[in-house]
Amino acid sequence: MSRHSRAALVAVAAALALLATACSGDPTPATPDAVDSSAVESTKPDDAALRAFYDQTVDWSSCGDFECGTIEVPLDYDDPAGRSIQLAVLRRPADSSRDGIGSLLVNPGGPGVSGKGYAENADFYFTPDVLDVYDIVGWDPRGVGDSTAVECLSDRQTDAFIAADGTPDSPSEVAQLRRMFRGFTSGCEQGSGRLLPHIGTFDSARDMDILRAVLGERQTNYFGASYGTELGATYAELFPERVGRFVLDGALDPKVSGTDLALGQLEGFQRAITAFVDDCIPRDGCPVGPTRDAALGQLEDLFAQSDAQPLSSDSGRPVTESLAQLGVVAAMYSQAQGWPTLRLALARAFDSDGTLLLALADSYSERNGDGTYASNVNEAFPAISCTDRPETLSVRQIRDLVPTFVSVSPLFGEWFAWAGAGCADWPVDQAPFPQRLRAKGADPIVVVGTTRDPATPYEWAVSLAEQLDSGVLLSRDGDGHTAYTSGNGCIDDTVDAYLIDGVVPKDGTTC
Repeated sequence: MSRHSRAALVAVAAALALLATACSGDPTPATPDAVDSSAVESTKPDDAALRAFYDQTVDWSSCGDFECGTIEVPLDYDDPAGRSIQLAVLRRPADSSRDGIGSLLVNPGGPGVSGKGYAENADFYFTPDVLDVYDIVGWDPRGVGDSTAVECLSDRQTDAFIAADGTPDSPSEVAQLRRMFRGFTSGCEQGSGRLLPHIGTFDSARDMDILRAVLGERQTNYFGASYGTELGATYAELFPERVGRFVLDGALDPKVSGTDLALGQLEGFQRAITAFVDDCIPRDGCPVGPTRDAALGQLEDLFAQSDAQPLSSDSGRPVTESLAQLGVVAAMYSQAQGWPTLRLALARAFDSDGTLLLALADSYSERNGDGTYASNVNEAFPAISCTDRPETLSVRQIRDLVPTFVSVSPLFGEWFAWAGAGCADWPVDQAPFPQRLRAKGADPIVVVGTTRDPATPYEWAVSLAEQLDSGVLLSRDGDGHTAYTSGNGCIDDTVDAYLIDGVVPKDGTTC
C-alpha cells in the first residue's frame, strides 16, 4: 500500500490540519564526504554493456516548472547487451540559487505509483527547507506510468476488476473470482509478457543506481515512502557503499511472506478503523455508535447489505461491497483529510447512497470522472507484488485461512484473505521476498514508523530498523499512513536535520 491516496484525497476532504507535537532524542552529527567527478567514475561497473547505461546523458526538456527526460536501462540485468527499456524521469530543481546538496531521489510507494508525480507534487510532500537545497528527482519505475509499463486491462475491465465480489459466498462466486484473477494474469501476459519477469524490486533498485550515476552523484540520497522503503532497503542491500542520506518512511518488512504481509496490513487497518470510530462517536452527528462494538457492527452490516444489493450513486455506478470497503480503506490513510470525508460518506451510505464512498474508492484507484484512469497503478500494483511474492494459494488454502484473517479483522478479514488468490496463476516464480536485508557497510539509514499506520504497521518499521545494520528508528505517535509532513513538527524537524545537515537522530527517538 502506498501514500499516493493521500494526495488524491485532497480533492474530497477538508483542509489539512497541522498539529505540532514534542519529540525526544539526542542528535549526533554525520558529515558527508565531498563529491567529485573521479569519485562518480569509480562507482561505474566494469562490464562494457552495463557501463554504457551508466555513461548515458539525459536530454532534459522543460515540462512546466520542471525538467523531464528519459533514461535507458537493461530489460534483463543478466543480459545487459540485450533489449533495453525506458524510464521516465522528472526533476524539480532546488529553490535556492546557492549551491545545494544535489539530488534527492524519491519514491511514493505502491508498488506502481508514479515517482514523477511524487516529484511534481513535492511542495506537498516536502518542507521548504528540503526543497531549498535538493533537486527532487522522481521516476516512474519499470512497469509503471510513463516508463515502459505493464498493460493488462482496458479501463472498462479495470472497473470490473476493482468492483468484483471479493468475499465469495458460494462455489459459483468463488469460480467467478478465480476467472477474474485468471483474466488479469492472461491480460498481463498478452500485453507485457516479456516485461513481467523483470519488474520486481531488485531490478528497480538496480535502475536506481544507473539514475544516480546519470545524475552525477557519487552516493544516492533517497526518500522512500511505504513500498518505497522496501525499494530503498533493497538498493542499500545491493549498493551499501553508495547509500547517502536515506529516509524510509512507513516501512514494509522485507522478511515477511505475502500472507503475513496481508495479515499485518489487515491488523493495521483494523487498528485504524477502531481509532476512527473511537474518534467519531463523541462528535455531534456521528453516523455510527453509540459504542465501539455497535459502530463496527454497523459497518459490517453495511458491507453485507452492499454485497446483497449494491448501493446507488449519483453517477449511476453500483457501489459494490468491494468498492464500499475500498472507500473506507482509502479514508484510513489520513486522519485529517480522510476521516471527515468518511463521516459524511457513511451518513449517506446508511441511506443507501454510496456516492461519497465511491469518490473515496475512485481517489484511491486514480479513476477519473470520465471513466479513464490516470495511471496504470491498478495493473502495476498486483503485477509487481506478484512478481516479488508470487505465492500460489489454492482455493482450499484460502478457505482455511479465512478464519485467521477474520479473527484479526471481522470487518475486512474475508476480503483480504480472498485477495490472496490473485497470484495463483502468475507466470513468474523467482520469489525475491521474503528475505532479510542488512545493507552491511551502509551509512545510517533512518527508518520512520507511525504507531497507528493503517497500511504499514508500526511493527514493520521496528523490524526493518533492526534488520538494517545501520538502521535508526524514528517513531511518530499518531494516525494515518507515513509520518513526514503529516502534521508532526518534531518528525519534520528531525528528518530535515538529517537530510540537510546530516544530523542522525538517536535510535529510538519518539515524536
